[in-house]
Amino acid sequence: MIANLQYGWTLFINPIEEKYHWGRAAIQVTFTILIVTETWVAPIAGYLIDRFGPRVIVCGSGALVATAWIINSVADSLVLFYLAALIAGFGAGPIFAATVGNALKWFPDRRGLATGLTAAGFGAGSALTVVPLANMIQSNGYEAAYLWFGLGQGIVIMVVALLLRTPQQAEVASFSARVPQSKYDYAPADVLRSLPFWLMYAMFVMVGTGGLMAIAQLAPVAADFAIEHVPVSILGLTMPALSFALSMGLVLNGLSRPFWGWVSDRIGREHTMFIAFLLEGLSIYALVLCANRPMLFVLLSGLVLFAWGEIFALFPATCTDIYGRKFATANYGMLYTAKGVAALLVPLANVLAAATGSWTAVFAVASALNIVAAALALIALKPARIRAMAKRSSPYPSIN
Repeated sequence: MIANLQYGWTLFINPIEEKYHWGRAAIQVTFTILIVTETWVAPIAGYLIDRFGPRVIVCGSGALVATAWIINSVADSLVLFYLAALIAGFGAGPIFAATVGNALKWFPDRRGLATGLTAAGFGAGSALTVVPLANMIQSNGYEAAYLWFGLGQGIVIMVVALLLRTPQQAEVASFSARVPQSKYDYAPADVLRSLPFWLMYAMFVMVGTGGLMAIAQLAPVAADFAIEHVPVSILGLTMPALSFALSMGLVLNGLSRPFWGWVSDRIGREHTMFIAFLLEGLSIYALVLCANRPMLFVLLSGLVLFAWGEIFALFPATCTDIYGRKFATANYGMLYTAKGVAALLVPLANVLAAATGSWTAVFAVASALNIVAAALALIALKPARIRAMAKRSSPYPSIN
């Protein structure tokens, strides 16, 4: 129910620009505020969730999500759009932190798969609603879409929140995981002093930047290449290229999280990162080279999102493997702020595209960042993680 805040955003850019003519770069700041707020509130939300449980916090967050889109439905200035993005971020951050943190705690022997399945709700959550959302924007205006979808999403969050709870120690069965895991629980202050955390942080920023650029710019790229309304047929299903790309991408983005998480439970986190990051880097560059071909635009968009979605399964699982279960929500919340750092680069994509006159430079940079992150997974993160785990001889050892 918070998926449309991010993955449905691209549908609103052009309608807002056509109505107010503020410029795409200025409008995209809204997206950046949402992502930055959502991610940077996560550590605080994680601390509160670890301490008090997820139910009340997620219920209140649902009300904030609804309020944000109601404001968007009547906003007539950039300031109001920015304010709504801030409120939406304060709502979405605790929801994501609570659900992923709970998965890490309930299923310690299958952390990759469990977090992947949970994060799939965020990745594919709007797959069933993106077409109705686009249709409502076209038929009734983006204002009506913001109002009714905002109310619906907020109400569902508040109802489902009543079912959430943290497991008791006795409820977590003994397990035997294939992936090495810490026997100790590291507090956030100790985590911030460790090398593996900052390596993961840098890699998260690199990979997050490429994916966020692709997601936020799909609609503008399709419009610039004049393919957004061109019909594309795959397996008997025919849809406009942009709608098809968004629908397929969201489904594959959702499926990628449990898939890559399941793979990582078997072959290791770093090996899975290398494969997925490299695949994403190559796919991003191929996407811009083939964006003028509707069929390839759809297929490559899906491949980019399939490779990108795994960061929301692998990074929380890896973080908890290294630093323990007790502070899992808060510790991953700190790591999750890397997504906010990556989001700061999204508006620069429009500036770079305008300066160069094409999207090639933007996507080339995004591709390169993914390839560098893939290399770091094996040559830096894996040995650092092994060294850090080998040094543990007390509950709070130095793990630099």
